[in-house]
Amino acid sequence: MKIKPFAGVRPPKDLADQVASRPYDVLNSVEAKIEAGEKSLLHIIKPEIDFDPIADEHSQIVYDKAVENFKLWQERGWLVQDDAEMYYVYAQTMDGRTQYGLVAAANVDDYMTGKIKKHELTRKDKEDDRMIHVRIQDANIEPVFFAYPDVAEMNEIVENIVKNQDPEYDFVAPDGFGHTFWVIRDANVNKRITEIFAEIPALYVADGHHRTAAAARVGAEKREQNPNHTGDEEYNYFLAVIFPESQLKIIDYNRVVKDLNGLTSTQFLEKLSESFDVVEMGAEIYKPNALHNFGMYLDGKWYSLTAKVGTYNDNDPIGVLDVTVLSNLVFDNILNLGDLRTSKRIDFVGGIRGLGELQKRVDSGEMVAAFALYPVTMRQIIDIADTGNIMPPKTTWFEPKLRSGLVIHKLS
Repeated sequence: MKIKPFAGVRPPKDLADQVASRPYDVLNSVEAKIEAGEKSLLHIIKPEIDFDPIADEHSQIVYDKAVENFKLWQERGWLVQDDAEMYYVYAQTMDGRTQYGLVAAANVDDYMTGKIKKHELTRKDKEDDRMIHVRIQDANIEPVFFAYPDVAEMNEIVENIVKNQDPEYDFVAPDGFGHTFWVIRDANVNKRITEIFAEIPALYVADGHHRTAAAARVGAEKREQNPNHTGDEEYNYFLAVIFPESQLKIIDYNRVVKDLNGLTSTQFLEKLSESFDVVEMGAEIYKPNALHNFGMYLDGKWYSLTAKVGTYNDNDPIGVLDVTVLSNLVFDNILNLGDLRTSKRIDFVGGIRGLGELQKRVDSGEMVAAFALYPVTMRQIIDIADTGNIMPPKTTWFEPKLRSGLVIHKLS
């Protein structure tokens, strides 16, 4: 893999917690307006919040405001560019567990040729929207989230930096997640990191498929526009945080449905018993405890559903996934929901909200049943990406999310 250090644009040490923000896609505009402090990056990545009333996020005035705010933040010294190309280490702490990522510039060609592997489909309209932001800012304002197979020497380098160097930033965000950031100024260490990654055969998109595709497309676009293109220009690279696969934890991504396709609850349970061992668990929340075991909430009760042998294919990288098992056996065969990407009869709930959120949405009458899934593993994602397969929609939920604004990558 081809990665490189870069001269990051980032906040002064005493402003990092004020500038850094949650990513653009985890907040709606109203939430962002409430959350954004004076110096928050949200004014750059969601500039519609600077208008009263909130403006259309796809309007030209909003794009112009994004450019204006990015320039203003630099003029005011809230964002400052480093004077040399460097790698950075970014650690995130959640529930007492810390994961350590390398902040680097990833290569456009590696994405275009499939060395940076994806496991989800992207929508062109969402790619186009992200492309506009990269293009107008001439920068990758927010990073993408990659994984790589563990390399012992790389783990040792990061461990040495963390143990022997004071962090540049170290704060706990309002959501309770810790963020710590180190700058690697040693040129020899940076050189060695580049060499180590040159021997790694692939990187894997964990989170940020649309941002990755958009960044790569802008790089290719700039290449076509430059008659003197050499391949060494900064636009050939985009901002990524790359974590060793062993450190990443994926949490569950659950489902709620609005109806039972005309069936009564009793009829639905009878249908389920054809493919699952169904055990009533009572009013206490039931969390799935293994692959092919599901929790279901219906009529004020939780059930354990265990798929019967022969109803799934553990030798198929897609067939082994519980989202596939549930979709095939329940959403297709019984509920006839159709395309889950477009169906209005189903919704998806990230595990970060807890299983109590599933129960709440059913008890409110908004939904009729909820399904809790056992989370996929990073190894399953890698197997799918390596075999060229694509995961079903809404399969993975990575937490914590990368904080935006700790460092920005300019394309020129």
